[in-house]
Amino acid sequence: MHDGDVLDDATMLAFARETRLSETTFVQRAQVEGADYRNRIWWMNGELPFAGHPSLGTAVAVALQRGQRHASFVQQTPAGLQPIDVAFVSETVARTTMLQEPLVLGAELGAAALSAVGLEPGDGDAELPAQVASTGLTTALIPVASADALARCRPDRATLDAYLSAHECGTAYVMHVDRARAIVQARSFFIDPGSLSEDPATGSAAGALCGFLSSRLGIDRITVHQGIAMGRPSRIDAQIEGDRVRVGGDVVVLSRGTLTL
Repeated sequence: MHDGDVLDDATMLAFARETRLSETTFVQRAQVEGADYRNRIWWMNGELPFAGHPSLGTAVAVALQRGQRHASFVQQTPAGLQPIDVAFVSETVARTTMLQEPLVLGAELGAAALSAVGLEPGDGDAELPAQVASTGLTTALIPVASADALARCRPDRATLDAYLSAHECGTAYVMHVDRARAIVQARSFFIDPGSLSEDPATGSAAGALCGFLSSRLGIDRITVHQGIAMGRPSRIDAQIEGDRVRVGGDVVVLSRGTLTL
């Protein structure tokens, strides 16, 4: 939503809960030097410090609002300043990429991480431990040994909620890594008020995963396929660029409208 300066936090949260989307964003005037706008990102539990796909989508919306087919922006979020490039390739599709924050690795997670998403200890990737990681939003990365294990993920809401809360993570990102082709199949789970949800595309987690795989395996570029189990397939491209990760994909404009409050 543009013109977000007129809205207070309670209204933004109420609107996010009304839409019941994974994230809802509000564009405000930048408050720091070097930023083009401030992006307030909300999910139904509250405001997020950073998120990938709503950042890319918001940049496309800003470009449309300003009548720009090609644009480079710097957005302000609580996580920092993120440069974003937008290039329309058709009337409704824009190729969009963003530099996320430098990788921060947290605690390694044991077999309990697999249990939290309904899997057994033997389902884990023998070379890659589950680990807390962030390129702007803290995520529990949970590598599994096979695509079959990924398909069998059946998180219990209460168990996963307690696990994510204990490790201060927003999402559980479960993935199988094809090392030879640098292709990842992934699923992402998060907790909504009263429910457990799966996300069809999670750019923040893909960025953290790319940094994690670079540090662990020397893989500096990946393609992530997500949302397949939901019937909502997505593709995310990520690569190391200096001390940051560039994450991108195609943003499709589905609708435009005016909201009267």
